[in-house]
Amino acid sequence: MNKLFFEINRLRNSTLKQEVDKRLTQFRTNEDWFSELCFCLLTANTSAELGIKVQNELGYDGFTIFKDEEELAKRLKKAKYRFYNKRAHYISLANKYKDIKSIIEKKVGKREWLVKNIKGLGYKESSHFLRNVGYFDYAILDKHVLNLLKENLLLEKIPTMNRVKYGEIEKILDKLAKKLEMSQGELDLYLWFMKTGKVLK
Repeated sequence: MNKLFFEINRLRNSTLKQEVDKRLTQFRTNEDWFSELCFCLLTANTSAELGIKVQNELGYDGFTIFKDEEELAKRLKKAKYRFYNKRAHYISLANKYKDIKSIIEKKVGKREWLVKNIKGLGYKESSHFLRNVGYFDYAILDKHVLNLLKENLLLEKIPTMNRVKYGEIEKILDKLAKKLEMSQGELDLYLWFMKTGKVLK
C-alpha cells in the first residue's frame, strides 16, 4: 500500500489536482441525474468514453422521450452503441424513475436500493452513479482499479465479483483513502488516471 500511497500523493501535489478538483465539483453540482443513471447503464461491459459519447449524442430527451423500446434501441444503434437492444430495455425500465434525484436523496441505503430496483446496475455501476452525482463514499471497482490493486499486491488475484467480495475490496480502498485523507470518489479519479492517463467521469 505504501507504494500506491506515495504515487497518489505525488499526483495530488501536481497540476493533476486541479483537474481532479474540477471533476469533483462537476459531480457535486450535477443536476442531470436521470441522464447520469442512463450513462452508468451504458458503461457496464463497455467504456466510459463510449458512454459519454452516447450520452452526448442522445441528450436527456433521447433517454426519456421515445415511442417504444425499439425506437430507443435504434437511437443507440445509430450512436454506434454495441449492446443497443439490451441497454434500451434497461433504460426503458428505468424510465419510471425519471425523478431519481428525489428518490435517492430520501434513501438511507442508496446503493442497495439502486442494485435492487434498477435492472442493469450492479454494485460497480451503482457506485459509479452515486459518485457522479456527488456521493463520494463508494468504491468503483472496475477492471482498471482491480488491476492496479493486484499490481500493487493489495489483491492476490482478481476475484469473481459478488456482494461480499465487493465489500471486502472496498474496505481495502477505504483504508487507503483514509490514509490519504480523501474520499473514495476522489481516490478513484487518481487511480483511474494512473491506468488510463485520463480523468473522466
